[in-house]
Amino acid sequence: MRRRMKLRLVLPGAALAAALAFAGCGGGSGSGPDPATVMPANASVYVEADLSPGGEVTADLNALAKSVFGIDDLGEYIVTEINDAASDSEEPFDYQQDVASWLGDRAGLVLSGYDGDDFQGGSIAIPSTDTAATQAYIDKATAGDDEPAEEGSYEGIDYKVDPDNGEVYGVVGDFFVFAQEEPSFKSVVDASNGEPLAEVDGFTEAMGALPSGSVGDLYVDIGALVEESGEELDSDAETFLEVSGLEYEDTTLVASVVPEADRIVVELSTDASGKKPFGGDASKALAALPASSLAALSSSELGQRVSIAFNRLDAEGDEEIAPHELKEIYKEQFGIDIDQLTASIGEAGAFIEGSSEETLTGALVLDMKSAAEAANTVANVGLLLRATGVEGFTAVGGNASGFSVRNSDLGRQPLVVLAKDKRLVVGYGKATAEAALAGKGSTLGDSPLYKEAVAALGETPIAAYIDGSRALQLAASSLSDDDDFQEAEPYLEKIAYLALGSAPEGDRTAAKLIVGFEK
Repeated sequence: MRRRMKLRLVLPGAALAAALAFAGCGGGSGSGPDPATVMPANASVYVEADLSPGGEVTADLNALAKSVFGIDDLGEYIVTEINDAASDSEEPFDYQQDVASWLGDRAGLVLSGYDGDDFQGGSIAIPSTDTAATQAYIDKATAGDDEPAEEGSYEGIDYKVDPDNGEVYGVVGDFFVFAQEEPSFKSVVDASNGEPLAEVDGFTEAMGALPSGSVGDLYVDIGALVEESGEELDSDAETFLEVSGLEYEDTTLVASVVPEADRIVVELSTDASGKKPFGGDASKALAALPASSLAALSSSELGQRVSIAFNRLDAEGDEEIAPHELKEIYKEQFGIDIDQLTASIGEAGAFIEGSSEETLTGALVLDMKSAAEAANTVANVGLLLRATGVEGFTAVGGNASGFSVRNSDLGRQPLVVLAKDKRLVVGYGKATAEAALAGKGSTLGDSPLYKEAVAALGETPIAAYIDGSRALQLAASSLSDDDDFQEAEPYLEKIAYLALGSAPEGDRTAAKLIVGFEK
């Protein structure tokens, strides 16, 4: 039994490893049959990996492996690891001879049976350049003296089932197929005989939005995933999605991983933003935030999102407030015109700084469209908090108008709200709020590392930024005793920054995530 189990584990491990490490198998990138042609049309999650990327991609992957993990030749390293995993098997195994000799260029993975917490099934399809050799491998990997694999057949396709865990192996057309259980395997056979994922309009359109040169692509049918879970979104989740401008029914998300010599680029595309894709460039607001920020983000659409939230709450009402009365109450009792307020919010930026939980501070910085709106907003919100009896409320005088709130729920620092000219700041701690209001000192826009991140995003406007070393310092202060963190820390130290940007692209939103590494 041990012999069969050892060999059984080799191929799935090889497929995943080769997807990341091009273990030297297959022909040119993108050639050979498409795994999506045998994957079920109702797949909610599909992952495709290039097992044989081109020369430039291979060179970039090796460069990353050397700088981050200290590995000179990633492909050779992976093959060695695979062979070592089966070295104590009673039956000899050699990756190059038993697997690489027939393994094709692209691996496709489908996950199925999502129950809200986890996937209960799934299958992998890999093109075979020699189906006879593939079948010989399956026979060898599932052989066992004490308890051999069970045999089955479906629609003329023979397969073998591991009696211990129900995993299934077989050859479907020109593909090696590994499935977690028989229903998943049979769904692959059905797809090969009928309408596969590759012929679904939404799939082909979404995947067509991805760039070339990737080592792996991801496709998610968001609506199908929610429906598959059998759960309905609660009111809070629906409000969050609406405020965020996100839809989930009949929408998709795709992502592509493109390695470069000193960074990893993740390209994303989604139509989840509905008829109005996310847009707007608030990169100036982001660049104006403090250079000491460990994380920062910006938005040009905050006012619109807040307006959507209030409109939803106003329309629904609750046990005490009738529908369409909430905004009137704010206006009559506290002088807050929600529509006027949200329309007056321009670009917004937020940042966090500090090296430990005890020193964390941050602020939200709003550029209002007029100084009068900034001052009136602070005054009216202060009136609201005072009227509702919020604990620890104190008016703040001086060059800026505002107030602070200090109580046990907020921790060691007060929440301070200040307005001056067209700027409105909500800060954690008085010093942080005052500094953000003044807008003086070194900014992210002055930082060479931030400039590198902006350049890496190209024409995509930057919307969020994380300083790798500062974020790691914060994580280390609270996870220093965590064994998993200690094991990962040497590699996390290599991350210089993370940068995220997005822009509308037709009826979809295109986003780009950059993970930059120390050079």
